[in-house]
Amino acid sequence: MAVDKVGKYEIRQKLGEGATSTVYLGYDAFAQREVAVKLILPEALRDQERGKIYRHLLVNEASLAGRLNHPHIVQIFDAVVDEAQSYIVMEYVPGGTLEQFCTPDRLLPVERLVEMVFKCTRALDYAHRLGITHRDIKPANILLAGEGSGDIKVSDFGAAMLADDEQTRTQVTGVGSPAYMSPEQVQELPLNHQTDIYSLGVVMYQLLTGRLPFQASSNYGMIYQITNYDPPPPSTFRTEIPANLDAIVARAMQKDREGRYRSWDEFSHDLAQSFRNKQIANRSREVPDSEKFETLRGLPFFRDFSDVEIWEVVRFSRWDDVAADTILMKDGEPGDFFSFLMYGEAHVTKKGRTLSVLSPGDCFGEMAIIGGYNNKVRGADVVCRTLSRTMTIRADALRHASDTCRMHFYQSFLEVLSARLTAANVRLSSI
Repeated sequence: MAVDKVGKYEIRQKLGEGATSTVYLGYDAFAQREVAVKLILPEALRDQERGKIYRHLLVNEASLAGRLNHPHIVQIFDAVVDEAQSYIVMEYVPGGTLEQFCTPDRLLPVERLVEMVFKCTRALDYAHRLGITHRDIKPANILLAGEGSGDIKVSDFGAAMLADDEQTRTQVTGVGSPAYMSPEQVQELPLNHQTDIYSLGVVMYQLLTGRLPFQASSNYGMIYQITNYDPPPPSTFRTEIPANLDAIVARAMQKDREGRYRSWDEFSHDLAQSFRNKQIANRSREVPDSEKFETLRGLPFFRDFSDVEIWEVVRFSRWDDVAADTILMKDGEPGDFFSFLMYGEAHVTKKGRTLSVLSPGDCFGEMAIIGGYNNKVRGADVVCRTLSRTMTIRADALRHASDTCRMHFYQSFLEVLSARLTAANVRLSSI
């Protein structure tokens, strides 16, 4: 039967269906945006054997509406759970799931899939800090923001374990496939965030090779292998995979939690390091988002920025590799941007006299931004003395940033100015 409307949402087309629900492309006229509407089949909730489980999953996911605000997590806008009609309204993500890249004939370039896994680690770390463990990480629950995009969104938190929940039910007795579950999960042992780390390791293995790490004809066979066998390294099936990625997957999938990554930060760091060490073959000159995020996260200037705000900066900044002796800013010229030196060395000079030497992490040119509309003229030259990398942010991008992101920029600008005044006073006192 055709569905024209669900609640206040106009239905435009069917996107997909499963055993318990149908997902539609809808339109929210009030917010003027497309949304995904997951309509729960009434017969699923009335099922004698599994109805209680399905209702629990629905209520669980509905309870997270408005709580998970992260650029790499699908937002839940609305949820209704009642006898007449039950549905969840979510952000519409048009690119499909990562399932389409899990066969040997459709594998992603290594650097691109590592980038996606990195973004998953940041999203799941954010959820973990809110006391949420996903428990159902698999390619079908990771969505692409658009065709050809490197941006992903983690979805379907219905099976999530909340910090105040009982930790007794697992997907083995509830829903989902054991193929992506950790050894402790298939054995129905108490869980923590490391179960998601294991599952993401399995996803990474499958995206790298086009096959699951364990092959079995039944769930029981799969469970036995998960708890007793170690899979061959991904490079066994794809020779271009470097040894450091084999090691990352192996550590994420350690059966003993003591040997597994203890935190999402450790997992993220190793993924970002795989780019930094230039160990991935055919690495493009474009700086990966994971490297940008990791670099900014380590700079004192961005110490008080949240992960969400760091991702915001990654998106509105421009990163450039520049040759030695390149003039970045010229005395007396107008300027509507400021920059950071990410690596290399640059000199600030005035009429041939060196005023200061910039090191990685230093910002420059910000006075033309914080000085107001009447002071957008450079007061000195800035010249790269070595091969360098810069990050540039335009004034209009900062003006349109979120309030908290903008506030943290101005707060850090004040700290920079204070440090410069202190240094100037020290120099003057020694004259």
